[in-house]
Amino acid sequence: MDAGELIRRWRDRLDPADAGITVSTRRRVPGVRREELAQLAGVSVDYLIRLEQGRATRPTDAVIGSLARALQLSRAERDHLFRAAGLLPPGDRLIDDHISPGVARILSRLGDQPLAVYAADWQLIRWTNSWAALLGDPTAVSASDRNLVRVVFTCDIGQYVRSERDAHHLESALVSDLCEAAARYPSDPRVRGLIDEMNAHHPRFAELWQRAAVGVHAADRKTISHPTVGDITLDCDVLMIPGSDLKLVLYSATPGSRDYELLEFLRVVEPVTSRD
Repeated sequence: MDAGELIRRWRDRLDPADAGITVSTRRRVPGVRREELAQLAGVSVDYLIRLEQGRATRPTDAVIGSLARALQLSRAERDHLFRAAGLLPPGDRLIDDHISPGVARILSRLGDQPLAVYAADWQLIRWTNSWAALLGDPTAVSASDRNLVRVVFTCDIGQYVRSERDAHHLESALVSDLCEAAARYPSDPRVRGLIDEMNAHHPRFAELWQRAAVGVHAADRKTISHPTVGDITLDCDVLMIPGSDLKLVLYSATPGSRDYELLEFLRVVEPVTSRD
């Protein structure tokens, strides 16, 4: 069975609710539509049609990986899809961006919360609509610029995100995470390229890297200067997913508070195409 046929079959079995898709009327066919899968995976509908029909014969690793996440495949299914597309599955020595079906369901159920999933090297790989409404649409920048390490060390994020903890704490924690990722995945070109780039062009990162800085992520409160609602102060938690290197970052506010109401307001007035 070729990759196109596998994608069609797995698309038919995916419950729209599990993909965060609201269905208002009864559908004549099961699963999610091509247009919906294309949006979830970040590919064009035309390309997905050609892929399903066997006319796109050389998909990239990134496309197949994104489709596997959108289809909520198990790791074994993802590897099978890679092989059917003529590609080698991601090995254990490479950072794995795969999101398990269970985590995908969490994202779809918590789609009204600002929630994002990061890989071991702090590459942003999935986010909810509320995350984009709060912090800006990640699709507005290139995939490489969605890496939190790059964002923290190359941008003055203090202009719009102020933490109650020492800013150096986050920098140390990120460098510590990246050091651990490099030790665990020494052959991964993405993490190695990121480290080389940061050491070459960003003195603060290079200083922490040379010191082998150690830091841990802890609960924090952050004030975000939003262009629509102004300052909004939220709790920020980093949750590790057992059995994987994935990290969940969640912003929340106390129900009934002013910040909670502002968050609800943003969810309504700042519609953004999500990748949840």
